[in-house]
Amino acid sequence: MTEQLLRGPLHDLHASLDATFAPFGGWEMPIQYKTGVVAEHTAVRENAGIFDVSHLGKVRVAGPGAAGFVNRCLTNDLGRIAPGKAQYTLCCTETGGTVDDIIAYLVSPDDVFLVPNAANTAEVARRLVAAAPEGISVTDEHREHAVLAVQGPRSAELLKTLGLPTELEYMAYRDAAWRDIKVRVCRTGYTGEHGYELIPAWNDAPAVWEALREAGGVPCGLGARDTLRTEMGYPLHGHELSLDISPVQAGSTWAVGWSKDEFWGRAALMAERKEPARRLRGLRALERGVPRPEMAVLDADGKRIGVTTSGTFSPTLKTGIALALIDTSAGVEFGAEVTLDVRGRELRCEVVKPPFVQTHVR
Repeated sequence: MTEQLLRGPLHDLHASLDATFAPFGGWEMPIQYKTGVVAEHTAVRENAGIFDVSHLGKVRVAGPGAAGFVNRCLTNDLGRIAPGKAQYTLCCTETGGTVDDIIAYLVSPDDVFLVPNAANTAEVARRLVAAAPEGISVTDEHREHAVLAVQGPRSAELLKTLGLPTELEYMAYRDAAWRDIKVRVCRTGYTGEHGYELIPAWNDAPAVWEALREAGGVPCGLGARDTLRTEMGYPLHGHELSLDISPVQAGSTWAVGWSKDEFWGRAALMAERKEPARRLRGLRALERGVPRPEMAVLDADGKRIGVTTSGTFSPTLKTGIALALIDTSAGVEFGAEVTLDVRGRELRCEVVKPPFVQTHVR
């Protein structure tokens, strides 16, 4: 039996733009429009692209001491930010595996709004419910809010056209309004460009999307979102992070509050931090060929020393790039050459430190 895919509030608008749809995290999502992935990617790097990412989860944790409770569960330290700021964090298992990576909006000491990935929302909520003390509520608000990403050098210009706030510090947010529609505006994104994420109510999303289009925003699908994030070396759950891939292996240790006394997976991550078995590295192709996920990484002797987690053609660099988990014992340094097994053909690559292109996010 085919799984019934969920649809977001903008599905009909995407269809009217001749979007190509595909399953993603249980949702039917626009992968690209008539312009194609490369044109959409370029629009974000040079102009302003708009993405519908309403499939992302939304979970509210509320009640006396809600922020303290979340801080005892998730990896990053909410104590380092104030209300009105957001924070990248992770939900881990007790053995250090990654259940999900999440953006946490600190509304107040008693109110935290979480945005997990679509496919993992129910599991994140389940774990929080199981751990929540009396008086703390955990509510799945997946279909109450939409999420629109506005990314690129002209992103602030688009928001100003709608009268929305733009002068925000990185990872700061403000609750505003456009034509009596409430919109939470956060200075963040997933492309490496200056950008924002807008959170309106689910049913208000079509009007906001159309206004952004009229202001000059270029509709972009998940295809461009993937090439953009890969160029930045940003992890995607299920690829660079998973139940089998810890934040230590994925290079996400900066999102762990190591000085905290408590968070899920702390003991395992503390132990692994001393001597991880593998680490995430970037690979840049030195010849024609496009890396893909799950390709073997080989050393000079042809020995398998790792595996690619993501791979694509970089529209910016005009070459193949990949992210790969490489065995620490292999002693591979940045600048070293490895090869990928591309369906029986060797592809020479240089080991590099992401990002592959310059970031303009701050």
